[in-house]
Amino acid sequence: MQAYVVLMFILVIGGTVLDMIHKKSAKYFFAKAKAAQASRTRELGAGDKIGIAVSTVAVDVMTSGEFCNPRRRISHLFTMYGFILFVVTTVALVFAYPTNEAPSIVSQLWHLSAAMVMFGGYWFWFFIRVDVSAEGNPWYRIVKADMFILSLLGTTTFGLVWSILQANGVAPWTTVFLALFIIAATVLFAGVLWSKFAHMFFKPAAAFNKRVIKADGSRENLPELGDLSDPALHKRFPDIPEYMGKNPANMGLGIKREQPQHY
Repeated sequence: MQAYVVLMFILVIGGTVLDMIHKKSAKYFFAKAKAAQASRTRELGAGDKIGIAVSTVAVDVMTSGEFCNPRRRISHLFTMYGFILFVVTTVALVFAYPTNEAPSIVSQLWHLSAAMVMFGGYWFWFFIRVDVSAEGNPWYRIVKADMFILSLLGTTTFGLVWSILQANGVAPWTTVFLALFIIAATVLFAGVLWSKFAHMFFKPAAAFNKRVIKADGSRENLPELGDLSDPALHKRFPDIPEYMGKNPANMGLGIKREQPQHY
């Protein structure tokens, strides 16, 4: 089992690197940063960048502040922290206690983490997904992008069921669910290149970069518009009053007025 965990770790690293090469993510970020140098209005010091990094971790990473929908945010937090705890406790059980009985707290945290992932993941799958909640597609409609969430739910669900069956001595089904657990975990960690797994490594970098370009004034080489209700700005950009009205700052809730459930 230790060799299997090491292999999955290698596959995650390899898949992430291949994903970066395939999508040219790193090249894009470096090119974008270089292009923004000419339009910076201020230079950020080390303290500024540290502050931005702390804000990124606190808001965008640890609390998933990019989600406006509170249900989506809570679901994501349960899934994210459950997955992190699941991986940590699995590694502890496999490497720290390969033959000896693990402390009860480690086992309890492993089961709790699996339940957290299942709670957040199934809530998302059945009720929050835009395919289901906004577009009216049935929950059982599966596309390639669902590979990550389904393999994640399969890993935690089959793992939890396997543990319960093993504790109760249900021998035949224990083997079946152990096999399903391993298959789902293999798909999850070996399928990084074809799933959304790798995006969890890119999102913090993208969030940090977004805050940096706002702080240094480069604004992705976009102009600073200023007050959208300014008549001089309307004269310069007539599309603003034509499509947004003369007082865009007070347009109301817009798309946030109601949930898009018109199917």
